Amino acid sequence: MREIAKGHKGTGPEWNRGTVRITYALLTCAVLVIAGSGCEGMRFAPNEKQKQNAWLHNRTALAAAQTAKVQAASGELQDLTELSELQSRAFTTYFGLPKELPAAETTDDILAESSRQLAKDAIADSAARPDPWQTADAAMELGIGICALLGGVYGAKAAKFLKDAKDRSKALKEIITGNELFKKTNQTQAEAFKRAHASQSPQTRQIVTGMKT
Repeated sequence: MREIAKGHKGTGPEWNRGTVRITYALLTCAVLVIAGSGCEGMRFAPNEKQKQNAWLHNRTALAAAQTAKVQAASGELQDLTELSELQSRAFTTYFGLPKELPAAETTDDILAESSRQLAKDAIADSAARPDPWQTADAAMELGIGICALLGGVYGAKAAKFLKDAKDRSKALKEIITGNELFKKTNQTQAEAFKRAHASQSPQTRQIVTGMKT
């Protein structure tokens, strides 16, 4: 009986408290990383247009390599187009195949205006980044939900901790937004404003810079 009781030791209040602490510690770290680095290191998953463009890039490179051979281009050009086709396979492998393949049966298909527009759209989509504030809010909302599921006194404490952090994040966003607006509308005071914040620690500057993006 002692061994059985020992085996269930981890299911009591101490386990619940430890789990809650780990949960909100991990979520807090995640939020701080997001806030400190901004979202430059984060990317949206490739969408359908980006996948189509990557696949079409490979077909374009393949067509170029084949055309270089048919037209008996220089050995250097043939080598370059072959290498380009090989390199482009990495893009298709990384992005994944699209649900619908673009028309690429002939050179005319590949050189159609729709292919150029697809490339422009893919470039625009690739430049998009997640909003750091929304990402941080989503992480904290997830943490609050997990703590609510765990329940108990410690779950409630952890949920309150994360809610307070979310409120502070919102307040910080409003302050930073107001500061940036002030600097834009009062150019003559911008340098004085920067000097007033010159004593900020490198860590604080990194967090604020990340939150501006």
